[in-house]
Parts: sequence; structure tokens; C-alpha cells
Amino acid sequence: LYSDMGEPKQALDYYEKALAIKEKVLGKEHPSTAATYNNIALLYSDMGDYKQALDYYEKALEIYEKVLGKEHPDTATTYNNIAILYSDMGEHAKALAYYEKALAISEKVLGKEHPDTATTYNNIALLYKAMGEPKQALDYYEKALAIYEKVLGKEHPNTAMTYNNIAVLYSDMGDCKQALEYYEKALAIDEKVLGKEHPSTVTVKNNMNKLLSEKQ
Repeated sequence: LYSDMGEPKQALDYYEKALAIKEKVLGKEHPSTAATYNNIALLYSDMGDYKQALDYYEKALEIYEKVLGKEHPDTATTYNNIAILYSDMGEHAKALAYYEKALAISEKVLGKEHPDTATTYNNIALLYKAMGEPKQALDYYEKALAIYEKVLGKEHPNTAMTYNNIAVLYSDMGDCKQALEYYEKALAIDEKVLGKEHPSTVTVKNNMNKLLSEKQ
């Protein structure tokens, strides 16, 4: 709650209280202890303290790998979190390596059509976009989209989000026609499912208006 309120110091104080209890009562190798390490890492990441964040992610990962195993979804989630952190730090090669670890687990344990697998595809696409490799990014966005459309449906917000991401990519590539087509798909879903005043709807509308103004 304090984290959501933008009060990270207060949030950290309570996480540390929780951690002290968990380490004492459950032990330093319990998955619940690891979950608090993970939460503290997320908080440090939001604060821009990447070194501390990485330290806590690695503590969580050590527990998950040892107790739950190297192919458990919680282990995959931590790989994914570390990848996001490295991406934020601009260390793209390390980020990609951790995303691929997360993806390998998701594909094997959850399946190649699970929404969590799609999320990792989406994250890899974002990374390739940041690396200036739009064709690779598009390939992974399309993999994510295929899952979302099939499993969640063609009118799900995650599907709309991926349409928007693909539109942004086409816009960056200078393909305005394709970009507009995907923005329109995203907007139609968001307006119907989330409403015309939802932040996601507004974001898509703004992206589309920006594209249209650039075309003129």
C-alpha cells in the first residue's frame, strides 16, 4: 500500500518487519521469505537503486532454485524480474539471457500457449525494440498476440495492449498504414471493454492522433 502511495521508505520499513518474522519463523530458505525478498527488490528497482534490487532478486532466486527447483514458475518469474532490471540498466545482453531462461521454463512447464508465456514473448519484443531490432521485436509480438487471441480472446485488454505495441513498432518503422490499422484494433477493444476514459484507451487514442498529425 505504501509503495502504491509513492512512499517507498515506509513500504521498505514494513517489508523489513515482514522479512524479519519470516526469516525467524519460516527460515531463510522458505519460498514465502523469497517472496518478500522479491517484493523488496521490486521496491528498490522502483526507487532506482538497481544494485540493491539485484541483490534481493538474487537472494530470492537462490531460494526458489534450491527449494522449488530450476523449472518452477516462481523461478521463472524471478528470472523475468531480473531481466527487466537489466533492461532498465541498459544491459540488454544480460536481460535477454534471463528472459530466455524464463521463457524456457514457461514453455516447458506452463505450455507454449499460456498467457505467462505470452507475457515473456512481449517482454522480449520490448527488449528487441530497445535494441533497435524491429523485425525481431515484431516476431515476438506476433507470438504473444497469437496466444492472447487464442487463449484470452480477441477482445481482451492484453490483446489490445499487444495491438498497440505492434502499432508503435510499425510507426517507428515508418509504416503508417499498418500502424494505423493496429491502433484502430486496439482502440476498438479498449473502448468496448475498458471504456472511453480508461488510461489504456486514452494512451492508444493519443498514439493514434500523434501518428495522424505526423502524416499531415
